[in-house]
Amino acid sequence: MPGGRLTQQDRAQIALGLADGLAYAEIARRLDRPTSTITREVMRNGGPTGYRADLAHRATERRAHQRRQPAARSVQAPPVAHGRDPEAVREYEEAFTDLMMGQGLPKMMARVLTSLLTTDAGSLTAAELVQRLQVSPASISKACAFLESQGLIRRERDDRRRERYVVDNDVWYQSMTAAARAHAVMAETARRGVDVLGRQSPAAARLENIARFMDFVGESITRSATQARALLAETPAGGREAPADAPGAPVADRR
Repeated sequence: MPGGRLTQQDRAQIALGLADGLAYAEIARRLDRPTSTITREVMRNGGPTGYRADLAHRATERRAHQRRQPAARSVQAPPVAHGRDPEAVREYEEAFTDLMMGQGLPKMMARVLTSLLTTDAGSLTAAELVQRLQVSPASISKACAFLESQGLIRRERDDRRRERYVVDNDVWYQSMTAAARAHAVMAETARRGVDVLGRQSPAAARLENIARFMDFVGESITRSATQARALLAETPAGGREAPADAPGAPVADRR
């Protein structure tokens, strides 16, 4: 990364850029940094409206200090499989968590979902999540309850009758269909306003356009998600062909 880690002066420049309404890409260009570095820095420290340079710098120093003192933890971190670089894995998990936070998922929920997605088994017990994330059981319980209510994870019992939290391969399909349902509700709600406000009024015309747009987008999401669902069950290295109507399938297979 150009210039190494962000300094306190860099963070002050980020804060000024945000105050001036600059895009992340422009702030990154002025600091000669990747845009992803600026995005991650801001989303990890309060977002574009809550970012404070001094608080962000202290938080970063605190996290670095905690990483330098692994012996202070009551339990050891889980082993890293397949010869992975632990530091690279940690940074990737932080970046993925920041991405989901940027899309509206609360921090603890994002951390739990990231842990499940990056675990080879795709499932962890509450105790394993507590150990992995170094948080209280109550925090894990609350986060998992929220994720389960959103259809992002499910519970099951293993052969030792322990409750496990599982992220299915088609979690993104479920997420997309949930988004399509939300679009349908928005369209229905907007369309109700047409009669309330009078069909000949400018406000009613605006709401009707919103309803038509939401209908079209929701139907497109449902159609695309259904066509592409089989991709989520594929093993990329295993060579199973994409379904004929899925994105990325050979042209000859779509006929």
